[in-house]
Amino acid sequence: MEQKEEQFKEAFDLYTDVLFKYASFKVSDREQAKDLVQETFMKTWVFMEGGGVVDSIKPFLFRTLGNLVIDYYRKRKTVSLDALAEDGFDPGEDDTEGLLEKMDGAIAAKLLTDLPPEYGDVIFMRYIESMSLDEIADATGLTKNAATVRVHRGLQKLKVLFEHER
Repeated sequence: MEQKEEQFKEAFDLYTDVLFKYASFKVSDREQAKDLVQETFMKTWVFMEGGGVVDSIKPFLFRTLGNLVIDYYRKRKTVSLDALAEDGFDPGEDDTEGLLEKMDGAIAAKLLTDLPPEYGDVIFMRYIESMSLDEIADATGLTKNAATVRVHRGLQKLKVLFEHER
């Protein structure tokens, strides 16, 4: 088996779940997140098969996925609540068991999504996905120093949002 094929298969096994969590966080739609992850791996494979060299696969995958998320939002059309209701969308009533846990999770997700993307993305990569600053720099195209500054500033902004939320 060729080295690039082995590298690709290993990356698929190691990073599919991580990329799915990131995509789900960014688009809030499981099926769309699955599609974006699948497209990420397809584009990566095409790049590698075309002779492209990937030195560090995890940051490469995150950068590819990030670009696909940007494309997704550029193409996405807004949907009104009326249109959703016409299609049969009904949020229904939820039971109250575990409501506080759900609310805490919702508040945390909301706070992350309320951050500007340049901060929310690096906070997600650093603290949710445990990526190193070097990996974040590679994934975002920033220098390591710039990635460090964004993480620090993002944490400051997150702290302000948290205090305001209280």
